[in-house]
Amino acid sequence: MTALAMAEGTCIVSSESDSSGQHTGSEEGEGAQQAIDALSAAQREVLERCLHTLTHAKNDSHTLAALLLITRLCPAGQLDSATLRRIFEAVGLSLPARLLVTAVRGSDASGLPPEELLSLGTALLAALSTDPDMAAHPQLLTTIPLLLGLLADGPKWSLQKQAQHQARQGMEPDQPKQAEDGEQSSQSTNTTKEPVQDTAGVKAPAQDAKSTTGSEEGTAENGAPTSHSTVKLDEALATDCYQVLITVCALPRGPDQLLARGAVPALCRALEQKQTLSHEKGLPLLGALLSGKTKERAWSKHPAELLSLLARVSQDFCRATGLTQLDMCALVPQFLPLPGGTPKDTDLTPTMVSLWVALRPMLQAKLTPDQLGPVLVLSACLLDLCGWEPVGPPKFCCLLVNRACVEVRMGLEEPPDTELSPQLQQTLTACYRVMEAAMEQACSSQGVTQQSDAQPQTAITGLSLQQSRQVLRVLEEAFSAVIYHLQQVDLSRYSDPFIFATFRSLCAWLAEETSCLKEEVTALLPFLMGYARSHLQGESQDQGLSNWMSEMSVGDCSQRGAWTGKDALRYLLPALCHLSAEDTPRKVLLTLDTPALLVTFLSQGWGDLRGKGGAALSRDPSMETACSALLNFAVTEPERVRKDPCFRSLESLLSEALPVLLHKPRLLVLAANLCTLGLMIGRLKPAPKAPVEAGQRRFFSAALRFLRGALDSSSSPGPVRVTPAWEEWWEEAGELWRLGLQALGGCVKAQPWIITLVREEGWLNHTLTMLGSCSALPDPHTHGALEEALCAVALQCPFCRQEISVLVKSSAKGALGSMGNLRKSLTTN
Repeated sequence: MTALAMAEGTCIVSSESDSSGQHTGSEEGEGAQQAIDALSAAQREVLERCLHTLTHAKNDSHTLAALLLITRLCPAGQLDSATLRRIFEAVGLSLPARLLVTAVRGSDASGLPPEELLSLGTALLAALSTDPDMAAHPQLLTTIPLLLGLLADGPKWSLQKQAQHQARQGMEPDQPKQAEDGEQSSQSTNTTKEPVQDTAGVKAPAQDAKSTTGSEEGTAENGAPTSHSTVKLDEALATDCYQVLITVCALPRGPDQLLARGAVPALCRALEQKQTLSHEKGLPLLGALLSGKTKERAWSKHPAELLSLLARVSQDFCRATGLTQLDMCALVPQFLPLPGGTPKDTDLTPTMVSLWVALRPMLQAKLTPDQLGPVLVLSACLLDLCGWEPVGPPKFCCLLVNRACVEVRMGLEEPPDTELSPQLQQTLTACYRVMEAAMEQACSSQGVTQQSDAQPQTAITGLSLQQSRQVLRVLEEAFSAVIYHLQQVDLSRYSDPFIFATFRSLCAWLAEETSCLKEEVTALLPFLMGYARSHLQGESQDQGLSNWMSEMSVGDCSQRGAWTGKDALRYLLPALCHLSAEDTPRKVLLTLDTPALLVTFLSQGWGDLRGKGGAALSRDPSMETACSALLNFAVTEPERVRKDPCFRSLESLLSEALPVLLHKPRLLVLAANLCTLGLMIGRLKPAPKAPVEAGQRRFFSAALRFLRGALDSSSSPGPVRVTPAWEEWWEEAGELWRLGLQALGGCVKAQPWIITLVREEGWLNHTLTMLGSCSALPDPHTHGALEEALCAVALQCPFCRQEISVLVKSSAKGALGSMGNLRKSLTTN
């Protein structure tokens, strides 16, 4: 064999130290071992001698010769893992890497044409990559950019040869055709060798890579290649390249490795240029890259390429018919971005509309359950992405919801011991998301019907009252089946991801609608609270919950990062907020020790916030909702608040958190919740007999400073305005601020020592100055809340009463002078 005189420094292999995760076992092991066992004693001896020669080879010629003999002894693809490892240890990945680099550079110094070098190099890599340990080796990973370049753009030396050939044609237009044919024959003779066996058990053709250029845009009028010329790879060579990439992608960190090395734009380019096997192997490989945890990062790094790919896949889907189109329903979701995962100026509406137009006949047709499942999964993904607007007319929207609800009823109303298949679980999970998307629209449409001049605030344009009622009715029937299914769940299934998805869906329903199925929901509360408590306290392992939700194509714009079982209580919180306001379910919740669970949740949430330190903090609506549920208990169950130890723990938490939150303007709503909750609890506590604890003093001092910062009187003598820091959040925090002022009055009555703080913290002076200099307050509710707090202070403290009285007399025409109840309290002895 011709010696390979590789130029010094051509080795691409670097000292990269990152390594992918490890696989165990080998799928081809049994067959390969049988092939090795079938060798005669003489053949075994020859094999060992070849391996010995390979190990002690002095140059590349000896190495390739030994590899050739090995492949002739043991047919291609039948080398066992142990033999492959011995070959790898002897040859390493340096040789195939050098072969690739030399071929790509088009160097003639090797003595072999680039086509043969490329075939040998890719065949070696493909064979060695069949062992997962070798596929994860850093040396193999460094060859990925070369392989991707070949798959995307083809062998560049072929394009150079064609350019030279076409240039010669342009310079010698009068050359006879026979001479031209002779030149092509000569060139073919120089580039075509006898077939060379691969060097690790894979057939490696030595013929030219069958490079061709796209005829529609390959050359300009003068015969020169255009910038859009494409070169096709030989199919066997492309197969080897894809074999390596697919094996790497199957590794635990494989998608990350491919993404970091430019796999997405390269594979997209291969598809765009219709390269060899790009549709058969490149598209599924891209789907694998975009189906897991790398989806968000891939869209973030390559939005333009992936938008173009999505448009191409959607176009193919819309053009397909019959069973082909049904089969593609499972393919399209892989190429959809996560909700909110595209650039802000991206308009997906045209693509979504075309997909819905193609889906409509399928949903209207009579399909088998196996056919309908992928259609519903794709429908759910489209709803997650763009909502109801591009779906179509209201009648079709109602049909979609109805089909999803029917599937849920049929799937969940089975006997308790029935095991649901993975395919059915995926279909039902998709149906849950269709139902979740429908319930808010139907409920909002139902809610505005009391106002004759109001328009339904719904994205389902034109949904009538009758249609919204029909949707609510089928949703109620479906969630009745959900409740029935969850009633059968025991502790051993708490870690089942499908139960999590079912629980999540019911919580979404209860967040919007608690008037239906009241008795059934109340009876299910022990399970709901037990499930949430088990996950919050870490008693139930997640068992790949995040991966399962990703496989089910579950997207949630509010869900950033991995899914965890601790999210169970987060989803239940809105329902708890509603249920704790009603007598019957609240009594059940108290028997289940719900307040203590909510306090634990708040403590963990505060610990997470505090752990972020100086990092930019964002709102956590779940903590605010937990405060609202606790506030319901504080208002309606005073005896429980006085006796339950968890409220004592809550007070300690509030005294620690509120002073810190005073300096976090982005968490103002959470601060308002904590302040109001603490004041509502404080009004129920008796005056302390011993000296006031430092924690209590710290909380009330912070609460008074917080309440003082809401209103701004700098515009006096005009009306008072909400301060800039509060203005953005006033719609949410304003009601809590007013409730906090009312609770402050109750605290002053129950614990007179607070009067001292009222004066020391400047709340009274600030409030009186503001009221005395302004003409009016923002609204009557604010007026009433301030008046109630001042009345309580005046009744408890003679000094404060005197101070207030003087100012009231001097401000008869201002906001202070209009407080009639305050005037009456000042005359009370």
